[in-house]
Amino acid sequence: MLAVTTAALSLLAQGPSLPELPRLPPIRRDPQLTYVDRTGAVLGVRGGKIPPPVDLARLPAHVPAAFIAIEDRRFWGHTGFDPAGLARAVITSVDKGGRISATSTITQQTARMLWLNQDRTLERKTRELIYAVQLEQTYSKRDILGLYLSRAYYGAGATGLEAAAQRYFNKPAARLSIREAAMLAALMKSPTNYNPAENPEASAGRTKLVLDAMREIGAITPAQYQTALKAKPRVWRTAPNAPAQYFLDWVDDQARAVVGTPRQDIVVETTLDMAMETAAAEAAVGAVNRAKGLRAEQAAVVAVDGAGRVRTMVGGTDYVRAPYNRAASARRQAGSAFKPFVYLTALEAGRTPDTPVMDEPVTINGWTPVNYTPGNVGALTLEQALAQSVNTVAARLADEVGRESVAATVHRLGVTSAVNTDPAMALGTSLISPLELTQAYAVFANGGNKVAAYGVERIRTPAGRVLYQRKAPVWTPVLANPALSDLNRMMRTVITNGTGGRAAVPGQDLAGKTGTTSDYRDAWFCGHTGGLAACAWMGRDDNAPMGPITGGGAPAEIWRGLMTTAVRRIAVQAIPTGPPPPEPPPPPLPPVEEPQAVEQQASASGILPTAPP
Repeated sequence: MLAVTTAALSLLAQGPSLPELPRLPPIRRDPQLTYVDRTGAVLGVRGGKIPPPVDLARLPAHVPAAFIAIEDRRFWGHTGFDPAGLARAVITSVDKGGRISATSTITQQTARMLWLNQDRTLERKTRELIYAVQLEQTYSKRDILGLYLSRAYYGAGATGLEAAAQRYFNKPAARLSIREAAMLAALMKSPTNYNPAENPEASAGRTKLVLDAMREIGAITPAQYQTALKAKPRVWRTAPNAPAQYFLDWVDDQARAVVGTPRQDIVVETTLDMAMETAAAEAAVGAVNRAKGLRAEQAAVVAVDGAGRVRTMVGGTDYVRAPYNRAASARRQAGSAFKPFVYLTALEAGRTPDTPVMDEPVTINGWTPVNYTPGNVGALTLEQALAQSVNTVAARLADEVGRESVAATVHRLGVTSAVNTDPAMALGTSLISPLELTQAYAVFANGGNKVAAYGVERIRTPAGRVLYQRKAPVWTPVLANPALSDLNRMMRTVITNGTGGRAAVPGQDLAGKTGTTSDYRDAWFCGHTGGLAACAWMGRDDNAPMGPITGGGAPAEIWRGLMTTAVRRIAVQAIPTGPPPPEPPPPPLPPVEEPQAVEQQASASGILPTAPP
């Protein structure tokens, strides 16, 4: 075996004079769409799985040095392979089955990642050596190192240095510290065993070996070595942008509808706010975990600003295990979160928040609604009835103003799903997605203008050439006063003195509505402040009942968790009053009489007509 390997090495050493070397396979990669949030933070990548080659000029010197120190410290001097190192490995590592274990150079590893598999056979190893020589003959050392860093797998779903830096440290590769670079270089031996999120002790041990090697080759000073040993970077156990993957799945279709099949890498600037997304995701996961004993399984959160920008879209509690987007695709009964549309229709028909109503038994076409709290309280106002979510009042109100009229109101505000008009429709029996419901509530938040939710703000090339820019919104009023301002007044009371008290954020002008469906299958809180609306939903994918979870409980707490962050991320403003009510028509003018008639009348009365003032 040693003789065969020595001969192969001798043959390879002849380099370009070997006519039998196979043609170097072309290096291909499909274009990628990189999505960023409204601040420029990377949300994720869609399209080709292979990232573009790393630009070494943008990296601190210690980043590539970490990989060279531990993987191939003679990288800058060899011609693709290390003959001395390979010969030592062959002598000690060839087993009876013909398997060979040897440390490959960075060039060999690059050749393997580009064109070969992981089989540990002599045939594959020989081909790897041949390709490594050809790589060195065809590309510069810097090109090869860039390819290596961008093609390597770093574990946890991260391929390429940039993806790894974002995954583990939530920062671009250009900002990696010495220790962070060493931690990523440590992953090359085993992305699973040395994963700093899952195996921190093993990672620390391997990282020290990398730092030792960096000091030995002079890549870092003794002082830098000591500082890096003591450093404790924050490592994200789950990808910091994981919640945004639901949004990316949704917005990817919008981006591709604009650019078609991309022929180059492009950057999609989105409307998402990652800080709000993180706050919503953490609140949703925390609420579901606390409610596991009540058979809660999933949650979804959506926030849409007054112009239609989707600022938050959490489609579930774990994208990796359950990537179905409940925020945009699931249609669930809205429960009492539907009632504002009923009350709005009544306000537009002439009622006011102070209109007296009765909470008493009522039967409509053979159906008798009952309240969440047994019994009836009797006389109250329309505002009190909404604040306490009284079912009998809502059902009677929808019947009085016309259920078809309520359905028309819902569609006017932007809901596209079908709305049933049976007697129970006032209690939210129609199936509506959280995104649709939030889009409709955004009309209450922006002063009465129709909202069309969207996620793509601008599309450009990495160099900055703009391929698409969303136009400024055209405001289309769909609500007017006094109905809009009256409804906002009533929905404020839901939070200040009603079922939505847990949604309150001190010092903020907030309005909203709770929602709970039969047998606790769905629990909602939807609401708004000036310029932003949001909905939080909790339930189960199999539509089975949960325990006693109401919209005023866990969903209101999720909503509050989001809004506590949101009010610091948006321009804080009061809920707008909306357009002024239409001016009443002027009183009719008195009829103008003919002069002859006036004269005759004056003569008959003995009074002469006077000239107008």
